[in-house]
Amino acid sequence: MKKLNVAILGATGMVGQELLDILVERSFPMASLTLLSSARSAGRRVLVGGKEYAVQEVSPEAFQGVDVAFFCAGGQVSRDWVDTAVGAGALVIDNTSAFRLREDVPLIVPEVNGGEILKHKGIIANPNCSTIIMALVLKPIYDRVGIKRVVVSTYQAVSGAGGRAMDELRRQTEDYLAGREMEAQILPVATAPRHYPIAFNVIPQIDEFAEEDYTKEEWKMVHETRKLFKDPELKVSPTTIRIPVMRCHSESINVETEHRLAPEECRELLKQAPGVELLDDPSQQEYPMPLFLTGRDAVYVGRIRRDLTVEKGLNLWVVGDQVRKGAALNAVQIAELALELGAV
Repeated sequence: MKKLNVAILGATGMVGQELLDILVERSFPMASLTLLSSARSAGRRVLVGGKEYAVQEVSPEAFQGVDVAFFCAGGQVSRDWVDTAVGAGALVIDNTSAFRLREDVPLIVPEVNGGEILKHKGIIANPNCSTIIMALVLKPIYDRVGIKRVVVSTYQAVSGAGGRAMDELRRQTEDYLAGREMEAQILPVATAPRHYPIAFNVIPQIDEFAEEDYTKEEWKMVHETRKLFKDPELKVSPTTIRIPVMRCHSESINVETEHRLAPEECRELLKQAPGVELLDDPSQQEYPMPLFLTGRDAVYVGRIRRDLTVEKGLNLWVVGDQVRKGAALNAVQIAELALELGAV
């Protein structure tokens, strides 16, 4: 198999570190590996598969000879460096929201629309983590019986807001249990004028508010799902919520289908779906929970049951590790499929 020269921009961040672990776990065919960051993190030493690498400050020269560049250092950084990387001949797989809705950039979940990879012009976008988790479960249903409407409420882990948010949850938990006042500086949005504790709390805001008082996170789920399914009229009504869980996003999904799909048929359908694991036995209290699914590659689905208020409705409960399948793993799978299809 052809080996690729790989670069990771944002190699010292949470997603970058997870990417490195996954590249090693999956024996991704690398001829060389270049780790890139801002000047602040340059010089750090990182151990990858038993070999030590020095993190370099990103520069135009760093992309020379690179075949695949994973970008996971934030939207503005991606916008600043994408033309340089693509101009040097690299395929950029971008983990930010910078290019997801650009018409000339494929938005890819390999199990959902992998063939779209062939349409890339140097950039492929990784969808939002909540969108990936939902789309993986909905696509088999959509293909079998059609979907009229989706109502989804997410219960998102603090790791979705980065390592500092995870640290803040730990500190706040210790302070609360010790009877001390909890300090909040990160959530719901670091740049917001007000911040709230997440320990022992639920915050019904992820990202900034936008049109119609939906947050940017909620609009991402609407627009990205429509793009993935090539269905601009698909009705998606999301509410995104931050909860005091370290890793794994959970989603309560209500779906109204075009044609009837019984719960037992849905279970059989999802049992066969790539990237999905069925965990659904109410009699044994078996259902997906984030505490037990952290670090898993699959997206898990359970609590599949009829919506008793509409003729063709189903309720599902879905859990997936958003740092893995919701970000790093999906990006690596894109690169693997691009290599297999001869698109890199």
